[in-house]
Amino acid sequence: RRSALISRLKSEADVNLLFVESICTDKDIINRNIKLKTQSPDYVGIDPEVAEADFRARLRNYERAYRTIGAAEEKLDVQYCKIIDVGKKVIAYNIQGFLESQVVFYLMNMNLESRVIYVTRHGESEDNAAGRIGGDASLAPNGTKYAKALSKFIDRRRVEFAAEVEENNRRLAHFMASGSSSGTNSEPESVSSHGSRASAPCSMPSSLRRRVQPDFEIWTSMLKRTMETVEYFDPLRYRIKNIRSLNEIYAGKCEGMTYEEIAREYPDEYEARQLDKFYYRYPGIGGESYADVVLRLQQVIVELERIRHSVLLVTHRAMARTLLSYFMDIPTTHMPDMDLPLGFIYGCEPRPFGNFLRVWRYDSDRDDFEEINASSVLKIRYPKIVMAEQSPVSPLLPSPAETAYSSKR
Repeated sequence: RRSALISRLKSEADVNLLFVESICTDKDIINRNIKLKTQSPDYVGIDPEVAEADFRARLRNYERAYRTIGAAEEKLDVQYCKIIDVGKKVIAYNIQGFLESQVVFYLMNMNLESRVIYVTRHGESEDNAAGRIGGDASLAPNGTKYAKALSKFIDRRRVEFAAEVEENNRRLAHFMASGSSSGTNSEPESVSSHGSRASAPCSMPSSLRRRVQPDFEIWTSMLKRTMETVEYFDPLRYRIKNIRSLNEIYAGKCEGMTYEEIAREYPDEYEARQLDKFYYRYPGIGGESYADVVLRLQQVIVELERIRHSVLLVTHRAMARTLLSYFMDIPTTHMPDMDLPLGFIYGCEPRPFGNFLRVWRYDSDRDDFEEINASSVLKIRYPKIVMAEQSPVSPLLPSPAETAYSSKR
């Protein structure tokens, strides 16, 4: 099959081929994956023992038929990357070109640890209250109130998530222990993609043991309103980092203005931004577009894929839009129009079959957060486009669309 693919693509001048092979010899990881596979869409409504027996049979078939990438492919100078035991060892061969090197770099940094990536905007600032964009204003009183509630909420969620992970690990340990005595598999085997076998253990594997209080980081931008939002977190319990890449999109000579002032003083700029918010770059020295922000956040996203514990990002609207678009597979054409008001926390939990999103909304009357339906939150709101001396026209994009609470990655 690989030979046929190589032969077919030789005639395509603009297509570069990169094989990615995942090899697993760690019996703990294999048994964990079997447990996850029995919960996949392939086995909906099927008895877990039947699903496990079927998947183990599939593994044995793969073992008989599969041939690992090696000398035959190297003679043809193909590019390949082997990932062994979920990144413990990575072999890269003949990698050429920017995109291929970026793929290998990404694969070297991804992991399967249980964690949540929380994203929230800062508390309301003085500029927010005045309707001004950009700037480096301090928090308004409502923003300080939000900051205090945020620290209490994350303290509570940290304990709750640790308990959820512990319960999941307990269930997995029970599954692995019961596997050895199951009627469908009296001696379950661990099968690697290149043919090795090992007996499954009955005890909790060391790779699945977790501390009750895992590491937790908080990342903010270098602007005052985000740093002030995290002032109420205990620095002995949280590692707080200030990262310039998380700064708000820079509006150039429009910094500190309201949108009404921009429309009045720079009508051409206002119209250009309405027509293409993703590629529009604010005028003036240092002015940025959403496309610039995507490039600026690349290393932040790689670090979020690499990190093995939960993290809270306290940032700004453009940054939150970009990050959530990445984790929830929202197209860049929709990203600039995502409605992400102040006072919401978005929790993305990486899972085997996609990222799972939970959303909490701050209730100022109760001074606490309440969980709401995530599928009703990530909506794309398309503003009407108003040209100078013209009546409002319909949006260029489709009507508002809902984003599902989970995304396949």
